[in-house]
Amino acid sequence: MLKALTPMLCVDNLNETVEFYTTVLGFTCENMVEDWSWAALVKDDVHIMFAKPSEHEINYNGPVFTGSLYINTDEVDLWWQKLKDRCKVLYPIENFEYGMREFCILDNNGYRIQFGKDLEAET
Repeated sequence: MLKALTPMLCVDNLNETVEFYTTVLGFTCENMVEDWSWAALVKDDVHIMFAKPSEHEINYNGPVFTGSLYINTDEVDLWWQKLKDRCKVLYPIENFEYGMREFCILDNNGYRIQFGKDLEAET
């Protein structure tokens, strides 16, 4: 049985990343081990780990992730108001034909974070 998925993302500057996620997005740093250049952050039921690349990542050329982190929330409009002027916006809030109201920002590393609300849940 699978229990959870916690992304582990590589970053160049761990302290700047922890600062962004705690001050801008309201995460809490649960654990940080500077000797490992690693941190675990949490907000509600969302968990993310960040680390500087290890010696196993010999081809590391900076933060790269071809997808996005998609955060489901019942408060998408509140999050939009909170973040729209504090982050680089990839696309603004809108209702999509597939039944989601969402927007997308970029974090300090260029990782895409989407916030979405199921419009069907409103009825």
